[in-house]
Amino acid sequence: MEILTTINDGILTINFNRPEKKNAITFGMYEAMANAINASNEDKNVSVILITGKPEIFTAGNDLEDFMKHAGSLASSEMPPVYQFMHALNDAQKPVIAAVAGGAVGIGTTLLMHCDMVYAADNAKFSLPFAQLGLCPEFASSMLFQQIVGYQRAAEKLLLGEAFLAQEAFEMGFINKVLPLEELLPYAEKQAAKIAALPAKSIRLTKSLMKANQPQAIREKMNEENAHFGAMLSQPEAREAMMAFFQKRKPDFKQFN
Repeated sequence: MEILTTINDGILTINFNRPEKKNAITFGMYEAMANAINASNEDKNVSVILITGKPEIFTAGNDLEDFMKHAGSLASSEMPPVYQFMHALNDAQKPVIAAVAGGAVGIGTTLLMHCDMVYAADNAKFSLPFAQLGLCPEFASSMLFQQIVGYQRAAEKLLLGEAFLAQEAFEMGFINKVLPLEELLPYAEKQAAKIAALPAKSIRLTKSLMKANQPQAIREKMNEENAHFGAMLSQPEAREAMMAFFQKRKPDFKQFN
């Protein structure tokens, strides 16, 4: 099972479990996560959701080979699993906590913008390499990231695509707390247990009031980004970036300027 899900004491834990591929996410994994989150909305045994990975890696983002194999579906009228997951997380009624250790690449970082609390180990490393791949932001990150950290900081990370470490993420207000690796998961589980012990209706209503009209605005921004993202996948810049990745070389974008 490349996505492990368990429910214990009111906590639904979703665990990336593909360490041999650096927890790179396939369409099947997106579908499994979407189904688990959607089911939690009506499950009285779930009060809070905890998303985590492995001590050495949260997720390397999309499995590019699998992603490119299904890339055509991104422009179809049906909603592919990656978008199902995005909508499920955006619409989650229960609080969502993330515990991040190691690398969080691409959607590994953008999904955190939709979590209610984010805790990171001191080995965590975040990156938003969309422009580097000839693509554009996803998962409403062009809107949410600047709301969280401010425009200039968001512009630096989204335009340059350079990785940033846990302490910088904390200083930007992107994550709640940085912890030693061995303390990360126990702390996140303790925080989740605190929420699970509180009145469920109060927690859901508090989250709903805080979110206000944001979920609809996020859906609109996701739709806008997705249209551009799907179109850019077929452009020469993205093809050069993907080819360079598989050939383990630096891409050459000068020919397209």
